[in-house]
Amino acid sequence: MKIGITCYPTYGGSGAVATELGIQLAAHGHEVHFVSYAQPFRLGHFRERIFFHEVEMEDYPLFEHPPYSLALAVAMHDTARREKLDLMHVHYAIPHATSAWVAREMLAGERDLPIVTTLHGTDITLVGMHPSFHAITEFSIKRSQGITAVSDFLKEETVRDFHVPENRVEVIPNFVDTNIWKPGKEPCHRAALAPGGEKIVMHVSNFRSLKRVDHVVEVFARIRKATPARLVMIGDGPERPRAAALAAELGVKEHVLFLGKHASVDELLACADLFLLPSETESFGLAALEAQACGAPVVASRVGGLPEVVEHGVSGWLIEQGNIDEMARAGTELLCDDALHARFSEAGRRLAVERFSARTVVPRYEAYYEAVVAGGAGA
Repeated sequence: MKIGITCYPTYGGSGAVATELGIQLAAHGHEVHFVSYAQPFRLGHFRERIFFHEVEMEDYPLFEHPPYSLALAVAMHDTARREKLDLMHVHYAIPHATSAWVAREMLAGERDLPIVTTLHGTDITLVGMHPSFHAITEFSIKRSQGITAVSDFLKEETVRDFHVPENRVEVIPNFVDTNIWKPGKEPCHRAALAPGGEKIVMHVSNFRSLKRVDHVVEVFARIRKATPARLVMIGDGPERPRAAALAAELGVKEHVLFLGKHASVDELLACADLFLLPSETESFGLAALEAQACGAPVVASRVGGLPEVVEHGVSGWLIEQGNIDEMARAGTELLCDDALHARFSEAGRRLAVERFSARTVVPRYEAYYEAVVAGGAGA
């Protein structure tokens, strides 16, 4: 099958999953064509049967803001026509689903281009709910021949807020390649991250306000009172300065390491003893899944789709959002009880392998593609 994929190519869960899906599909023998304004950051080196088509943008004085969505539609149209794509799979509703619909309309009478739209979270819960975008988001989703959501939580939000029939949304969870995301990777960076042999607490995000990185620092400060530990913060965003200032205020500045954005997060997570995710909301929680695949127990908020990813009391602890004291208590218990930590670590890894591995999830996308192309999914 010849499959077009459009995603945001920068750091973020939707782009990471879309890129990994393309890599896995190519490994299964499909031909994959990425269409975006830049090469996806996780695409890396050359891979057979994977092609990248850059969206060309011209800077005209007339346009204060260049119309990327229209340029994307043209690129999708041209790629579908030239490469004879069987379908277009877009990740994140706005503007990708809209552009795909325009491209499909442009091809009308020449060839069919079924569209699969995967909803990842803030495209529904935040961006799509804004009055400026709600109508176009609903329109674009409903014009897709296939609709998938990464969690039951997100499906329920979509059905409720965008009046999409429940039977039109297929839940296919995010996934990881458990051959890459795994414990005990070499080279091990533990000596560099915790030169004093301390326990390593880790957080990965885009440092936006809803990730509550300030709570990460506050939880860590409490944990450190009970056991020697280092906090490793991976990623970047608007809340990073606030988190750094808070670390200094709480007296743990020397024990917090801000690494910024990294492409090889799997190598770092393999060193983690505990992963913190105190977010206000998560439609899935890909970072929590990646941590579990690497054997790191998770302490996270009981919000959104996280209960579908972290098994409470088995692979991690789910705490009411904002309860910093309870998160610190749960994290301290895991770090100080070796037997409990080992049990949670093994359970998280097993959960990732059995339920959320590429081997398990990618065939579900392939079957869904076949149904969409045959006209048996969506409507």
